[in-house]
Amino acid sequence: MKNTLLALALSAAGLAAAPLQSHAADNGNGGFFVNGNVGQSNLSKGVYDDNDTAYGVNLGYRWAINPNVALGVEGGYTDLGKFDAKNGAANLPGAEISGWTAGVNGHFNLTPEWYVSGRTGLFRGDTKGAYLAGTTPVYVDDTSTKYYAGAGFGYDFSNNLSVGLNYDYYKTDKSGLSLDPSLVSVSAEYRFQ
Repeated sequence: MKNTLLALALSAAGLAAAPLQSHAADNGNGGFFVNGNVGQSNLSKGVYDDNDTAYGVNLGYRWAINPNVALGVEGGYTDLGKFDAKNGAANLPGAEISGWTAGVNGHFNLTPEWYVSGRTGLFRGDTKGAYLAGTTPVYVDDTSTKYYAGAGFGYDFSNNLSVGLNYDYYKTDKSGLSLDPSLVSVSAEYRFQ
């Protein structure tokens, strides 16, 4: 519940900043955007210890607060992949994690071209997998609403296009199955001007 309230408070703060756009010089980072990322996810928790290819897409809007800062809201979909169980738990099924995101983000220019970014919000994950209760396997196929958070850095090629390197963490926990994968990815973003 605390995470949900924090995400809602950050969203409200981002929306409250919208009127400031008229007083700020736009650095080209304000407005609607779409981005996508692809990379390697990692899950090393419980009976799972594996990597897989993952991807995500986001749509959103940012308000330029000043020439170097833009804050906004986003929503998207992430597929974190499939993960095999450790050798000792070979009889358990693999884990699968994908889901929808809704949150806030920021784009902070260090120079006119180089930037750092951050994002956080709610992750509505579809989680499949199993865990051991003693020696008894417990199978889970359910949805979990927890959180995600990430940071990155990159290069703005123009007011419309940037590429970056990101690290994101996703929290899932449902019916006793707690899986918290991370993702290192390369992203590309297009901003509509």
